[in-house]
Amino acid sequence: MKKIAALLMATVFAFTLKAQSNEPFVGADLIVYNAKITTQSLPQPEASALAVKGGRIYAVGSDTEILSLKDNRTQLINADGKRLIPGLEDAHIHPLNERNFTYKVRWDGVPTLKRALEMLSEQAQRTPEGQWVKVTGGWSPYQFKEQRQPTIEELNKAVSNRPLFVQYAYNRVYLNKLGMKELGLGTDKFPMLPGTELLKDKKGNYTGVVDGYTFTFLAMEAMLPQPTAEEQVSSLTYVIDYLNRFGVTSVIDATSVVGYPEGHAPLQALVNSNQLNIRFPFVDLGFGDYSSKTWVDAEIKRITKLAPISPGQNLHPNMEHGYEYEGMGEALRGEIHDHENFDKPAYIIDKDMMNQYAEEDVRKLIEKRIPFRMHISYNENITPFLDALEKVNKTTPIDGMRWSIEHAETITPENMERVRKLGGGIALDDKMALHGDGFIKTYGKEKALYTPRLRDLMNSGIPLAMTSDGFRVSPGNPWIALSWAVTGKSVSGSVVLAEDNRLTREEALRMYTVGAAWFEHHENEKGKIAPGNLADFVLLSADYFTVPEDEIKNITSLLTIVDGRVVFGAGKYSNLTPKLPEPIPFWSPIKYYGGYYNEK
Repeated sequence: MKKIAALLMATVFAFTLKAQSNEPFVGADLIVYNAKITTQSLPQPEASALAVKGGRIYAVGSDTEILSLKDNRTQLINADGKRLIPGLEDAHIHPLNERNFTYKVRWDGVPTLKRALEMLSEQAQRTPEGQWVKVTGGWSPYQFKEQRQPTIEELNKAVSNRPLFVQYAYNRVYLNKLGMKELGLGTDKFPMLPGTELLKDKKGNYTGVVDGYTFTFLAMEAMLPQPTAEEQVSSLTYVIDYLNRFGVTSVIDATSVVGYPEGHAPLQALVNSNQLNIRFPFVDLGFGDYSSKTWVDAEIKRITKLAPISPGQNLHPNMEHGYEYEGMGEALRGEIHDHENFDKPAYIIDKDMMNQYAEEDVRKLIEKRIPFRMHISYNENITPFLDALEKVNKTTPIDGMRWSIEHAETITPENMERVRKLGGGIALDDKMALHGDGFIKTYGKEKALYTPRLRDLMNSGIPLAMTSDGFRVSPGNPWIALSWAVTGKSVSGSVVLAEDNRLTREEALRMYTVGAAWFEHHENEKGKIAPGNLADFVLLSADYFTVPEDEIKNITSLLTIVDGRVVFGAGKYSNLTPKLPEPIPFWSPIKYYGGYYNEK
């Protein structure tokens, strides 16, 4: 009987070998080799090659091992010994609010105010009648050699033939004389929202300088010419290309002023044409629905009745986690939105109002199992918010649902511990890299050196992400944040973080990779170069781990891969890059300046 069984096994084994030998070998879709790979995976922290199949990484190892997985259809990319890291994820950014990106002069990274003003003058000659010359954030006066903001006299001289709108973060807007006239500055036509201040000269005349808070500047921009549907698609295409150039492979859109689904039309157009070159989870805000009592009520109605969608649901037919709903944010209602402006004292919300509204709003969201994200910069406002959340949690448990505080610049260790116990995350941003010098003028250097408490946050056990909050308060360039976290220096070169309050390069990078993925529940699929993870990774222009600290801010991508596809290439890899259509409109500043200094 044993002989018969052995003979049978041998026959089956021989038949199997013969069948396998006749089957064609199916190789990898893509192999990158001769690289210095930082995997962020503990079992295999370093490697030199990786293989991709079906949009996921399926093998990581040595060149010899991985190259054995190729067939005659495999795309091979020689990394020339460059550093390769997981794709970066910006967990708080506003791409959909850049629906008029191609209308704008971007001062992102421009080194001198002189050049910034020249760009305005040049663009004014190209801008057709009926349109504005615009700059809407992404810059800091401290990035300029001159270390100052422009004067209104300089701006009037730079642009005299077209109306001009120059926005500095959410702190200030400059209007030239034609811009003042168009918006009716000083008349009933102008949106004088709470906190708005119109500056005057010594004679009592309006200068065109407007100080205020977020909603004032959003209302002003809404009064300017709006882009066509075609221009909105062009704008989003160039926003995504801007991000890909810095190695960003995923974003969490942290609220579009025009919400889902109507505000997502340009995104839907890219999805439908299979041209979305970035993963695009989003949170939504029930803003603009005046038939609902609150933004939370409007959001619940929107996603359950008007355009039904579940948290975590993917709307992209061809890319895993390509276009997913991640809940409500970044604000719950306007009355408890603490506006960050480091040129002014902290914006403190009445504690009783924060308690009441936060409790009402959060309870509804938890009952519906809708994840939420709350914009709070100042610890004085974080405390009553957490009071409300702890109260709600006793009767309506969070029960593992993910939620976060966005920004949290001045959070204390005591409140960090409360966030940890409630299972929340914190999405920091790089405002202090751009505006830390202004913070010092307002609050003093001693406080600035520990704002935020990066080391305490890193040691707290709270899930953390580093973000840009682009494109108004900061550029979308993640290397500015990484440089600041490691060096402690702002864009001016000033030290704004104490030495014992900085991060290692490894810690900072994790906040832009695995840390960011937590906020969409994908930390087991993103942020690592490991078998089974999504095939999103970046080949860097310089080695992040060995380049001098002061050069971290200059790093860009040589090659950006999303879903196993090349979405951006520079230098020897530029021929792999999908060709971008010409920006629309024809006079777009992006055509001449790109989205970031020296891009063109």
